[in-house]
Amino acid sequence: MSTATCVDIILAIILPPLGVFFKYGCKVEFWICLLLTILGWLPGIIYAIWIITR
Repeated sequence: MSTATCVDIILAIILPPLGVFFKYGCKVEFWICLLLTILGWLPGIIYAIWIITR
């Protein structure tokens, strides 16, 4: 696991859409994460960590 991935995961825990944005930009993954975070913080975190580590 690289340092960049670790930083992305830490950002995903603090603010899930930000971690996804740094990895994928403004693509569909970011918008899904933003929607899940608005609906509930925990689903946003789970999705962000899953999408960053895959």
